[in-house]
Amino acid sequence: MSNASLVAKCLIRVAWLMPRARWNLYTRSLADFHAGYDLLLTPTLAGPPLRIGQHRTPAIAEAVLSPLLRFGAGKLLSRSDFYADLVTRNLTAVPFTQLANITGRPAMSVPTHWTATGLPLGTQFVGPTGSEYLLLQLAAEIESARPWFERYPEISRDAVGG
Repeated sequence: MSNASLVAKCLIRVAWLMPRARWNLYTRSLADFHAGYDLLLTPTLAGPPLRIGQHRTPAIAEAVLSPLLRFGAGKLLSRSDFYADLVTRNLTAVPFTQLANITGRPAMSVPTHWTATGLPLGTQFVGPTGSEYLLLQLAAEIESARPWFERYPEISRDAVGG
């Protein structure tokens, strides 16, 4: 194996390890947080609820992505600006939920408020490892205090993008 190949393999491994090192830092930091607090409370979304289909991948992109992924071009695609823009656009609306996803912590989103048009606004609760029972108890208490099961927002043409 040439020196260039060895350098390339090392660079690829470093690129693979860097995000995982950050994930480990996030996991440890969240564990430190939960040493002093039962739950982390955040909004579910960064703004008002999205319109149905608001972040849908454009049809042309879906048509191109499918064959590329089928032919194993995922690694190449993941390095493209197109992919980075697509991921950023989709994750911008949910910056708070990513922490629980990355760290593997149990979390729930509960509708705790409604907009003037009747759309639910969620509050996310993130617990320490093994706190699913606590989260379910809290959800039951919140729903008992402010029931949401029978609440349905009006869906208008504006809400569905049409």
